[in-house]
Parts: sequence; structure tokens; C-alpha cells
Amino acid sequence: MSASRPIDRPLDSRAEGLPGSARFDVERSLPEASFLDGFRESAGDAGRRPTLTQVAALAGVSLKTASRALNDEPNVAEATGRRVREAADKLGYRLNGIARELRRGATSALVGLISGDLTNPFYSAVASGIERELRQHGLQLVTANNDEDAELEQALVDAFLQRRVRALLVVPSGEHHDYLAIEGNRGVPFVFLDRPPDGLAADAVVIDNAGGARAAAEHLLAAGHRRIALVADLASKAPQRGRIDGFVQAMEAAGNEEWRPFLRTDVHDVHRAEETVRELMALEPRPTALFTTNNRLTTGALRVVHGQAGPPALIGFDDFDLADVIGTTVVAHDPVALGREAARLAHERISGFRGPARTVTIPTSLIARGSGERPPTR
Repeated sequence: MSASRPIDRPLDSRAEGLPGSARFDVERSLPEASFLDGFRESAGDAGRRPTLTQVAALAGVSLKTASRALNDEPNVAEATGRRVREAADKLGYRLNGIARELRRGATSALVGLISGDLTNPFYSAVASGIERELRQHGLQLVTANNDEDAELEQALVDAFLQRRVRALLVVPSGEHHDYLAIEGNRGVPFVFLDRPPDGLAADAVVIDNAGGARAAAEHLLAAGHRRIALVADLASKAPQRGRIDGFVQAMEAAGNEEWRPFLRTDVHDVHRAEETVRELMALEPRPTALFTTNNRLTTGALRVVHGQAGPPALIGFDDFDLADVIGTTVVAHDPVALGREAARLAHERISGFRGPARTVTIPTSLIARGSGERPPTR
């Protein structure tokens, strides 16, 4: 059974999420000069990236001599070594240090992260928290984007495991993760972020989604609102289900049924959120308040209601840049802390911890800035 506990560290960062549609393959998802470099030649990429064979040919030596010279091995004449290094510099050839260390029996220092779109500042902040924590332990982070595609996610998992990462951190797109059980049993620890695993006992770091949404709904109810629209992202994803459930719990506890005609789910980007809120505002009667379940949807809602005469009250889940400037009430949490906690759990597993799966819950807080405190207009 998973143990759940809140973190007891101060919040130190908030970030917004913006839409991103770019899809990346395995190599484009990872940093330039990544650990994939040593495998490009076998993938037919030699025409674009210089090879050791080309260095040896330019220097006029054998492949073995070129390798020994570049690896600073003994019994290579000084002039020969200099000629090989000059050829490597001319071609722009660089040794793959990670692959070399692995061949010598060293342990990889890489930890992989598979997340949603890294152009979304939420995921960037999560990655920042992970990287800061890993750096303290001599570990390095490499990242890839699953583009909310379960098949792509599995391909990325396979690619990372083939490169012998020490641990793998996953913001899952798929609903089932039992296919990872074999890999976990081979000693590769998995930590899930934002969304808990299904079919796999693994560590996870999640946000208090239901609690945050419930607090937002209660805040609007306390201000006298009853016709409250709920605009939610993909209802198939666990964080969104938690936020929907928390909102519904608050409505049911208050005996309020007037919100039901204004429920909208599977609103996945800013443009669709803008269209949805515009449609809601055209209804008669229209909702007097809006609750949006992530910052992309809040952005779309703001494009419709900002500057209106008598706008509806608005609370958005997730803080974002300039929300304080434009007076947007939000349910805030700390994505950097989410990443930091995930990295901490991964490092403990790498260091030998073999206890049961753990779940860390990142708390939320409602920040009142004006938009969520507007009274009903009609």
C-alpha cells in the first residue's frame, strides 16, 4: 500500500502553462550532444556527424591507433597523437564520454524525464526542480516529450532504458503502466509525476488536485454564486478527474444543482477554452462564475471576460506569470517542489532504498486577487 504525506518544505516557485503542439522524436527531444551521440553511426547518421573512421583516414592512421590517441592511451607517438587530434578538430569529431565510461564498466549518471510539452512553463519548472536536486548528487537530467501520446511514451521509455539511465521520471500520458513492471524489477526505479501510475507499484509525486478544486468551489459558493461553470481539460487524465471530483464534492455538499448545465470537459487548449467560455457567456441565463482547471484554460477564459462590463467571477487552477498584475484568483502549487521531490525519491531508490512505493502530495493554496471575489451580477 502506498503511503501518502504532504511535503513540509516552503513553496518557492510558481509557473504557468501555455499550449504547445510540437511533437518531438527521441533524438530531437534530448539535449544536443546528448548520450545518443555514440549511437548515431549505427543508426545511419554518419553522413551528418563525423566518425572515428573518418578521423583515422584524415590522420593516415589505423582506426585502433586513432582510438588510442583520442583516449590518451600509452604507446602512441607524440606526433601521431597530435596528428589525430588535429584531424578530429578539423572534422569536429568529439568522443562520446558517457558511452566510453559505460564500456569501461562505469555507472551512468543520467536520469531520464519523460513529460508533457516542455514549452509549457509548468513542465519546465518541474524539470528545473528535478535538475537542481539531481545536480547535488552528481546526476544529470535528460528529457523527452511524450506529446500526450501513449505509444510515443513507450518508445521513449525503451530508448532511455537502452541507454542505461539510472532512473526514469515519467509524467504519464497512457492510462496503464503495467508494461513497466519488468523493467522496474530489473533495478531501474520509476517515479511518476503529476499523475499516479496504474498497474504498477511505483513512487509518485502528485498535486492535491481535489483539495485545491474544492477550495475554489467553496470560495465561489461563499461569495453567493450558484451558476458556476466548470471548464476542464481532458477528463481521462487523473489530475483533471481529481479537480472535477473536488469541485463536484463542494457543489453536492452545498446542495447546489444550478452548476450542472455549465459543465464543460475535454477542453484541451487556449483556443478551445476561449470558444467554450464565449459559448457559456452567450447562454441565458449565463453562469455568474467560472472555474478553469489549468492555466491554459484560464488564459482562454481571460481573453473572453477580461475588460467586460460586469464580468463573471473567475478562479483558475495553476498560477501563472502576471496573474497578480491582472488580478486573477488562482489555486496555486509549486511545480519546482514537485520536481524536486520526484528527484529525491529517485535518488533514494538509486542509493538502495527498497521500501514500498511512496506517494508525496504537493499542497495547494488559494490566492485571492480579485477575479474570484466578484459577486453575482444577475
